[in-house]
Amino acid sequence: MPTAGTFVIATAGHVDHGKSTLVNALTGMEPDRWAEEKKRGLTIDLGFAWTTLPSGRELAFVDVPGHEKFLANMLAGLGPAPIACFVIAADKGWQAQSSDHRDAIAALGITRGLVVITRADLAPNTIESTKAQVSAQLRGTPLADAPIVTVSATTGQGLPELIDVLDQLTATAEDPTTSARVRLWIDRAFTIKGAGTVVTGTLTAGTLRTGESVDLHGETIDRSVTIRGLQSRNASVAEVTPQARVAVNLRDVPAEDLHRGDVLLTPDAWPVVTIGDVRRTMGEDLDSGVHELMAHIGTAAVPVHLRAFDADHARITLERPLPLQVGDRIVLRAPGSRNVYAGLLVLDVDPPELNRRGAGVRRGRELAERPDEGDILAEVARRGAVERSVLTRFGLPVPGEAEVTAGDGAEAAAGADAGAAALPADIESVGEWLVHGPALTAWVETAKSLVTRELAAKPMAPGVPVKAIAEALRRTGTGNGRTTLPLPDASAAATRTLLGAVISRAGLESVDGMVRPPGHAADLGAAEPGIAELERRLAASPFAAPEADDLRELGLGARELAVAEKAGRVLRLGDGIVVSPHTPAQAMRILAGLDQPFTTSQARQALETTRRTVIPLLEHLDSRGWTRRIDTTHREVAR
Repeated sequence: MPTAGTFVIATAGHVDHGKSTLVNALTGMEPDRWAEEKKRGLTIDLGFAWTTLPSGRELAFVDVPGHEKFLANMLAGLGPAPIACFVIAADKGWQAQSSDHRDAIAALGITRGLVVITRADLAPNTIESTKAQVSAQLRGTPLADAPIVTVSATTGQGLPELIDVLDQLTATAEDPTTSARVRLWIDRAFTIKGAGTVVTGTLTAGTLRTGESVDLHGETIDRSVTIRGLQSRNASVAEVTPQARVAVNLRDVPAEDLHRGDVLLTPDAWPVVTIGDVRRTMGEDLDSGVHELMAHIGTAAVPVHLRAFDADHARITLERPLPLQVGDRIVLRAPGSRNVYAGLLVLDVDPPELNRRGAGVRRGRELAERPDEGDILAEVARRGAVERSVLTRFGLPVPGEAEVTAGDGAEAAAGADAGAAALPADIESVGEWLVHGPALTAWVETAKSLVTRELAAKPMAPGVPVKAIAEALRRTGTGNGRTTLPLPDASAAATRTLLGAVISRAGLESVDGMVRPPGHAADLGAAEPGIAELERRLAASPFAAPEADDLRELGLGARELAVAEKAGRVLRLGDGIVVSPHTPAQAMRILAGLDQPFTTSQARQALETTRRTVIPLLEHLDSRGWTRRIDTTHREVAR
């Protein structure tokens, strides 16, 4: 339990129930920022204030408008907040926007909060009936068991008790994750003279640091930006950790290019998507016939098309891409409506295409079986294999498990903590990949069959190229019951790891880019007598490379010689020069006995060979570092 730190709380409740007055009483700060708000006594946009509790924990309030005309602004303030303060006036009781704000809290999945009955001094006789009314209205919602505190912000009645409840509420909150990826939804963007563009938002996870680069993704902008400076609670800081209200000074970004609903992200850590599959958590049935809606997530409000699979599951298509993850909550509103239409839970941010008859119905059944936190087995099974980092980007918790050695020289990665949950039974860990067991088995059988078939058809081949194996595995099919899933096409290093595991599991080996059974030797077939005769001649005269006519008489062409070389029976030096693999070492023993340095002519005489043979042989020795050229005519044996 945290003994210190910062916590963000958003207000909620019907217009003119005293939300801003309550925040002012708790913090000594006026949350209403605009002259029109102060003139009308009506909160129009988001307001911000902060205070320190007796425990030392800091509270930052996001005060939201309660009027029905400003529900979008209210959702922008409540959306990123982890704690809600629901306000009901004792002299007015539960009203229309009270229900709307209750539904918004439920749709956003905010489970931590409290209820404050304000204006106790104006209606002391209605307090108990208001409490009963609130309890009835919140029954079955995330705030059903929230503490209820009665206060008067003008007289101070109940404020000490409210502060105690706030201290207790924050004391039991989970510590935020400072190492998580950042997703800061922007609620304001403005310019400060001498500083430049500043954006503000609620940081709920991760850490922001001055000088770091972040991805700025928005309605009209998508680029990397540098954090020039940070402020929290009107003080400049080098870094900000969650939970906190934060002002971020951005370098070289005009404020007019930024909008509420834009977002700062940890670079390359989020899937920015337009399509996702969702589950209804509350509100209207998704198959009720309404398809064009407004989606609210974080501080963003984006038009969305809804394709219902059934009453509870659907596919959404956003008008513009947003960074989403599994487990995100979305609030839907119907066009022209000031009420919450439905609440959604994101189940899949990389859903499959639906291009077959009945695919929507089948997808609805699949999603109905999926847990709220996502389904790693379903994600891996659909793809055959997926990298852990991809699932992490999707927002799926990936259990740790000791890695399976990938084969082909790849080393197993470090295992996770011993206490980590195990992977589902049908998933194996291969390097950075999670692989569906049936897919891996099918790939292994495909590789094994391909190598057997190719070597039977081409007995002189040293093996099957690794590239050919990979291409065959990527052509295997679509997984719709006809064939296995294709091997994923990822980065070269990642693919090598996965391909190496397939080759190893197939009982094969990869040598010099060729896949073959262990101990495989190319079958020279009809060329075997010619190679044997060539070996006999070279054993007797190692520096007497055969002429082209000699090789033809032996029935040895380029193909036969290439196979023999792969088998280690001959060595080709270029220009048609063929010698024994032992010839270079035999030459070195003779050349080392010459006066150093020596000329090409002296080497030719010592080896009793021709210039045709000695020049490529010496160049071969140079390339191996056994001899060293001194000038155009002299060499010496390297020491």
